[in-house]
Amino acid sequence: MTQSVTTRPEPNLQRKSAIAYAGARDYTGHVDIKPIAGFDLNRTIFQTLESPIARYIMTQRVGKHIDWHTDTAGQVQTAYASATESLELPEVSPALMDFLVTECNFDVEHADGSFLDHLYFCFEYTLKYYPQGLPLVMLLHSILGTGTNTFAMSADKIPALQALMTEQEWVQTEAFPSVLRLLYDGGLRRELWQNLGRDIRSISMQRVIDNAPISLTGDEFWEAMNYQLIHLVDFMPVANWAVHQNDTSYILFRDVYSLMNQAAKRHAEVTYNGPEGRSSLECEEVTMGGWLATKVPVSLAEKMAAKSVRRFSEMCGHSLDYAIEWA
Repeated sequence: MTQSVTTRPEPNLQRKSAIAYAGARDYTGHVDIKPIAGFDLNRTIFQTLESPIARYIMTQRVGKHIDWHTDTAGQVQTAYASATESLELPEVSPALMDFLVTECNFDVEHADGSFLDHLYFCFEYTLKYYPQGLPLVMLLHSILGTGTNTFAMSADKIPALQALMTEQEWVQTEAFPSVLRLLYDGGLRRELWQNLGRDIRSISMQRVIDNAPISLTGDEFWEAMNYQLIHLVDFMPVANWAVHQNDTSYILFRDVYSLMNQAAKRHAEVTYNGPEGRSSLECEEVTMGGWLATKVPVSLAEKMAAKSVRRFSEMCGHSLDYAIEWA
């Protein structure tokens, strides 16, 4: 689909639910899910996946058509309308909007709909549930690169973009793709878990788009982690969480959610109550390959995700090295 960054997309029902209820919900038994016939992964942000196994698993996970049960759809629509009745999205400056229109390319499909659907969801969610945050960061969080090496702009345009943002908006925007990759790689999460209760003075890493060195203070890092958690809400399975617990985004969401709660650093309002229903698919049709994909052990799924992100970073000349200075 072709969309313009100047037009705010209408959120789908799963995104409306997240905004209405402040987080992710398991709609097992309330939606019917079927594989999309002829689904083309090459039209999505996952087009750059190389491994045949990774491509197959990702196709099974995102190539789904969702039909919401009428009563549930009505409840979500009503709740969303109530939650957003007085919510007005802030205007993006004309100069920045012109830059996004003339210098960037957001015309790529996401896991569900266009990439702009995802960006505007993150923008709206941040405004409502992370009031101390910066909504513009989440509108632009992947402008310097997604986790699969798609880039909305080239690195030579960085000075022009930076000049259109505040210092803190820029700090968070340039760091987002790097923090995301470090989380999937796993080493950063392990170090954070091992040092719960300790304060971070600073963390240094490399910027994804050009491997330039960047750094965050401890407070800036935990702000960045709140943005990551909001981002992950939009990658949660719509239903049958008990079956899809090896979905790599779901694995990361669970771990980051738990980590931030235990570290007392979660300031964004994000609700999560865990899987509902049995450990068998309900109202969801899958191919034999799709069913087998649900049987991949969580530990193996994490290793595959880490291997994939390391490969993507290698391909674009990005180093996953980082260093934390503990207070």
